Amino acid sequence: MKPKITDGTKTVDVSSSTKPKIADVAKVAGVSPTTVSRVLNNRGYIGEKTRIKVQQAMEQLNYFPNDIARSLFIKKTYLIGIIFPTTSNPFYGQLIFHLENISASLGYKTLLCNSQGREDKEKNYLKMLQRNQVDGIIAGAHNRRIEEYDIPSLPVVGIDRYLSETIPVVSSDNYDGGKQATQLLVNKGCKHIIHINGPISLETPANLRRRAYEDTMRENHLPYLTYEVDGNDQEIIEKLFDENPQVDGVFASDDIIASRVIREAKKRKIDIPSNLKVIGYDGTETTRLLLPELSTIQQPIKEIAEKTIEILLKQISGENDDVHPETVLPVTLIESETT
Repeated sequence: MKPKITDGTKTVDVSSSTKPKIADVAKVAGVSPTTVSRVLNNRGYIGEKTRIKVQQAMEQLNYFPNDIARSLFIKKTYLIGIIFPTTSNPFYGQLIFHLENISASLGYKTLLCNSQGREDKEKNYLKMLQRNQVDGIIAGAHNRRIEEYDIPSLPVVGIDRYLSETIPVVSSDNYDGGKQATQLLVNKGCKHIIHINGPISLETPANLRRRAYEDTMRENHLPYLTYEVDGNDQEIIEKLFDENPQVDGVFASDDIIASRVIREAKKRKIDIPSNLKVIGYDGTETTRLLLPELSTIQQPIKEIAEKTIEILLKQISGENDDVHPETVLPVTLIESETT
């Protein structure tokens, strides 16, 4: 028996063994298949009553458009690829949340790729995204000079990463953030301030935090010392305290590292902020909730996501002349109990 679908004025037989087609929707709606196609692709003038009839017919038939066929027709997939080294870091987690949310509000779906900082995974993800014909890619992964990025027709925007000479990058004002953090510790009376940052070999705007720290220390005629973390953060932090018993201030390049510094100081019975002052960087919602006492430099995470998508959509639309190579957004100093 064939099930019967009715629109209130006519009854249409639809086979239960096959998925409903545009022709079936057209029969139920009482319009031509061409009209249904125009409604699906939002092309040409369609009266509101006709549009409603087609949408109601689709709901009755449980019809879903073929996105692949539709993308071939309009030459857009409305897919955006997102590549980051991890989703567990609160900064990346909050940033990805905003990127996905903003994309969805504009009619785009996102494909999230977790590269784990590995070049081979990043290359494979880039190839996969291109095979899926994504309209553009947002990348905050660690590796540079990957040839898969250097495709003129592929819109790409980097977040806090220099991916190539031709790819625009969006970041917070890392230099100003580093300067504000260091100067705050100096103003609080710290004389032996140590900075903790990632490897200087990473080509990222975040290295400006280190440069700002060193410049500010020189301006205040104070010695400077940076410890690089890349993997075992706790071991480096323990080494910092063992080698520098006189340390009275720490500027950590992110809030997670700052929290580990605070934990190690407590293990060593070092009072914060009387004997050691600590400031972090990022100021994510998660960190502010779990560690509200931490002084930090807050990045404008939502604004970074908004600007990144704005630039990517300009590239997708071919408006490359209006895209700046680097966009820098202001940061906010949050002073709390650890300083």
